[in-house]
Amino acid sequence: MSSKAFFTSMLRIILAVLVGFPLTIAAILYIFQEKFLFLPPTSDEAMLQRVRNKFPKCEITLTTPDHVKLHGWYIPGNTTPKSPLLIYFGGNSEDMTGVLEDPFFELTRLRPCALLLVNYRGYGLSEGLPGEKQFFKDAVFLYDHFANRNEIDQTGVIVMGRSLGTGVAVHLASQRTLKGIILVSPYDSITNVAQELYPYIPVSLFIRHPFDSASLASSVKIPLLALTAESDSTISSERSHALLAKWGGPCHHVSIPKVDHNDLNLSKLYWESISNFLRHATGP
Repeated sequence: MSSKAFFTSMLRIILAVLVGFPLTIAAILYIFQEKFLFLPPTSDEAMLQRVRNKFPKCEITLTTPDHVKLHGWYIPGNTTPKSPLLIYFGGNSEDMTGVLEDPFFELTRLRPCALLLVNYRGYGLSEGLPGEKQFFKDAVFLYDHFANRNEIDQTGVIVMGRSLGTGVAVHLASQRTLKGIILVSPYDSITNVAQELYPYIPVSLFIRHPFDSASLASSVKIPLLALTAESDSTISSERSHALLAKWGGPCHHVSIPKVDHNDLNLSKLYWESISNFLRHATGP
């Protein structure tokens, strides 16, 4: 083989690799994106029993309009005759039972609110398959079911989302009247988060679950508390700031130093910020 033919062959191989590799990655992302995005934890019977003992008569199972059973926890408030309600939406690998067993979780920090934590579809003991549209519909269903309870002050409903759950929280805020919203490690869209991870792939062409919070932000006028980790290695500060810049209502941003994406709840500032926000939101 001549040197010219050899280099021509090598060039073709290099071009094939350069073109084929991104396409291969794109195909993997498209086919298996649910496996990357949704990471349901394994149900732990021992943990379930411990939380059942800690919060007796608080375990709930609800059936959605499309006949899927969702499992979670509803802890009544401590004010009469009506209590404000805090609805929590977790991260992509978070089990609501595990949240209640977290040693850093203290219900007193969230009082006087009633607390609602329900596992996403496919998470914990909840049935079904996870997905953006399913999460959004279930969020509205949960609001409608609990905000209208006799013991709940419908004018005092607050939603809190963490990481992936911030997209669910923002969607609910765009669909129902809320008193306030708390976003922990928020993003403008999952599409943009993924684009940062794969800069040479047109991610927007392949994402089926975009969780596009930025497109809704300007229409939501309620007060926002945003909590971000100064050293977040999962969701960049650019993604959080891109959402906050578009927020339509009052926005208070707290950047917590010396913590990463999964360490925010270890900070005293984290809990103080949440407690202060809830106190002002639910006060007279």
